[in-house]
Amino acid sequence: MSDATFAMICCACGAEQVVKESVASQGWRLAFSRPGFVTLKHDGPAELPHGVFVRTASHSIGSARGDDADQLIETMSERLRGELGSTLRFDQLHVWPKDRVPIGRFGFEPGLDEVSRAVAEQVFSRIAESWLRCDAPNRIAESGERVLDLVLVEPSYWFYGWHMASDWPSRWPGGVQPIQPRYEPISRAYYKAAEAITWSGFEMREGDLAIEIGSAPGGACGRLLELGMTVIGIDPANMDERIAKHPRFRHLRARAGDLPRKEFRGAKWLLVDSNVKPDKTLVTVENIVTHRLSQIQGLLITLKIGDYEHASLIDRWMARIESWGPSRVRVRQLARNKVEVCFAITMGNRPAP
Repeated sequence: MSDATFAMICCACGAEQVVKESVASQGWRLAFSRPGFVTLKHDGPAELPHGVFVRTASHSIGSARGDDADQLIETMSERLRGELGSTLRFDQLHVWPKDRVPIGRFGFEPGLDEVSRAVAEQVFSRIAESWLRCDAPNRIAESGERVLDLVLVEPSYWFYGWHMASDWPSRWPGGVQPIQPRYEPISRAYYKAAEAITWSGFEMREGDLAIEIGSAPGGACGRLLELGMTVIGIDPANMDERIAKHPRFRHLRARAGDLPRKEFRGAKWLLVDSNVKPDKTLVTVENIVTHRLSQIQGLLITLKIGDYEHASLIDRWMARIESWGPSRVRVRQLARNKVEVCFAITMGNRPAP
């Protein structure tokens, strides 16, 4: 009997090669690949593959192909029974489509769609009694829950497996945070900021001062204001009127590198997402956070890779950030990032100067 371990990964379309290269050092090798989806094999027992560009990772059980959904569900149930027995129960059922095109192309955004929602309801109705503990599909899982995963590589081509929920992305269906804005967001930066804040685990509180560099037209600022914070937006361009007129918002129409350091005094959180070369961005941020007046505790910095072939630049950026003396640095391609990555940087508690 083989001791091999199989896994399936979802990622952004275009990131497949860098995913394969990153998990190869963990002992995983390619089994099957489609844009946005990769299956892997390991010769022995192993933890699930992980990496900057891995959006979801599951223990792979099998696949099924056909036009009859009922038959696909029956095939999946038989395989589950053969692999796992008949007494195991899953706490959640997550059903989602792999990305069909790169994020942003033709307005595409990752996450659940009408087909995956319909499939989820059909699968749930058929297997809930035998395999599930949840009362509906695609709920946000709690940490420690066992999740049955079903990826629609195509509407009629299913891959299924399971994982244990732990960090936030592993709790969301397909690794994409379900977000329901109170009002229509000004831009997609709202969703990027919301996901980054939750993933980071930063304890942003009502009344905190947050600064965003590259704030126009105001999508991310909208999320910060929604959380009850006081916000300063730094950008030469105009802000959306809904943000500009908010009583807890102040606009500094300038480039961050041109401002005196006193403008950053009292800020606990710094968000950066601007169309500036990464090295220049890091110089600007370094001058802010290493200044003696800085009280910044956490930073969320989005850096543009430009092309996945340049993913090796991340190590250089990481080294520079670590030279600032942070207590913790993490990096991830968020579900709503294009060809870019987000750094979550904890600077620790700093007393007022």
